[in-house]
Amino acid sequence: MSIQPVLIVIVGPTASGKSNLAIKLARKFNGEIVSADSRQVFSGMDIGTGKVSKAEQRLARHYLLDIANPRKEYTIAHFQRDAQVAIQNIAKRGRLPFLVGGTAFWIDAVANGYHFPHVKPNKALRKKLSKLSTDTLLSMLKKLDPRRAKSIDKRNPYRLIRAIEIIRATKKPVQKIARESPYRLLWLGISVPQNKLRTNIHRRLLARMKQGMVAEVKRLLQNGVPARRLLSIGLEYRFITLYLQGKLTKQEMLAKIEFAIRHYAKRQMTWWKRNLDIHWVRSYREARTLLNKYTT
Repeated sequence: MSIQPVLIVIVGPTASGKSNLAIKLARKFNGEIVSADSRQVFSGMDIGTGKVSKAEQRLARHYLLDIANPRKEYTIAHFQRDAQVAIQNIAKRGRLPFLVGGTAFWIDAVANGYHFPHVKPNKALRKKLSKLSTDTLLSMLKKLDPRRAKSIDKRNPYRLIRAIEIIRATKKPVQKIARESPYRLLWLGISVPQNKLRTNIHRRLLARMKQGMVAEVKRLLQNGVPARRLLSIGLEYRFITLYLQGKLTKQEMLAKIEFAIRHYAKRQMTWWKRNLDIHWVRSYREARTLLNKYTT
């Protein structure tokens, strides 16, 4: 009987400091980090996604950053496969794997061993669904799988259509297609007071604007990433694209980005609060104490 590898999962709302905590813990416990962010997988999307810098990557090795072309689709099944390979490689070398990020469903898929059936694209269905608005697609998904509808990116037609496509083919919600976790899990969640989180979100947005987030979106467009693709990816990329198209003023853009990020953080916490295995920590010291007990 093989021994299950230990996997440390770090979750929490956006702007809570997951990356900083993960790097500190990875350095302390001889670990390496698997990024679980549905946008950081794409090359060229650095500032808007909050991707760790090259200097930070030298402090602790990271996986699944810059592995996909933003012009192409990268699905949860792709991520699960790639994350499993990365975790296995880390564990085989005697190092401690950390799964860190904010894309809740992607993290659950890896940690809980979801099984995704090999559902081939249904071109006729996709053509039909592509004519519908995201609101209509979301309403359809809510009827088919209410729990998945709560976690999915509601502005991303690609994901909405794929979710509907899979459920119609399998005749059951994705969450029911689950197996026993292949890992011995320690869940850590970062607990941040609501007022501090709002401040973090506001300050981070202003900092990213100064770093050149608008110029980043311009480069993506110039490099052939379609505007409709950036609109579907959402959050900063959606509203900056609308701004560059002249459909929003700068102030409108900033206000909409901040509101959307705050709403996203709320949805993340709604999702994670259902997971009773998460140990909520307020500091590096608390997290380190838990890891000491779990790894010794």
